[in-house]
Amino acid sequence: MQKTCSCGNSMKMKLRTVIYSGKVEIDNVPIFSCSACTRSEVIPEVKPDLTGLISQLGAEPAKQTFLFNECNEWANLLVEASESRRKLPDESVVRHLAQARVDELLDLYLLAQSLNDQAWMEDLNKRLGQLSRKVLHT
Repeated sequence: MQKTCSCGNSMKMKLRTVIYSGKVEIDNVPIFSCSACTRSEVIPEVKPDLTGLISQLGAEPAKQTFLFNECNEWANLLVEASESRRKLPDESVVRHLAQARVDELLDLYLLAQSLNDQAWMEDLNKRLGQLSRKVLHT
């Protein structure tokens, strides 16, 4: 998966560690990276969740590490797909995994609803919302 960089070259998607405030490591953040001009940017589909996580940490966070794929469905799908292929997958693999994950989350939502578990329903609704953000760039 890739997009065109402002320099005209191709930016490839990679899973990287983002370091915040020199103390916090956030692993498995999907970014686009250009090998020609070294420009990097967080993919738009995960940016709201990354900025939300960073804002929760505050200005003086303690030293810690997060796995971003534990709080973002797109990152989780990319990690899952890359583990099975040892590289980031192509668009068709990600689409297939995304559809399977949506189906799984909807099944879990029905279960949470039948148990009247509001907190679980809210979490599942948030995760479904993450996947409903536009489809990853290819």
